[in-house]
Amino acid sequence: MNTININKKFGRFSEHWTPKVIGELNGQHIKLAKVQGDFVWHDHKDEDELFIVFKGTLYIDFRDGRTEVIQPGELLVVPKRVEHRPWTKDGEEVQLMLIEPAETKHTGDVMDEKTQTELEWI
Repeated sequence: MNTININKKFGRFSEHWTPKVIGELNGQHIKLAKVQGDFVWHDHKDEDELFIVFKGTLYIDFRDGRTEVIQPGELLVVPKRVEHRPWTKDGEEVQLMLIEPAETKHTGDVMDEKTQTELEWI
């Protein structure tokens, strides 16, 4: 059991759309990611997904035409089976935390050049 400094963990990587695992809790992975630009439309058939924004503004589009805006200090839970597409505006880099079951696939059943199949622990 060790204290984790989230800001130091964010300083350990620069890749976008490549979550890094920083901890595990009751079968849930705690992940950090830096994102910039558009991501792929996807859903998670069996898992909810929790987004917590630390820096920047994250936008998440939904197929019903709605867009949620998540600011630093805010979070959003995307329920399982809800198709969504995260993105950022005007080249802004967003730093966020994801909390989801360890078996959650990065882009659900969608395969894309941004899809990560093996996540690094940092």
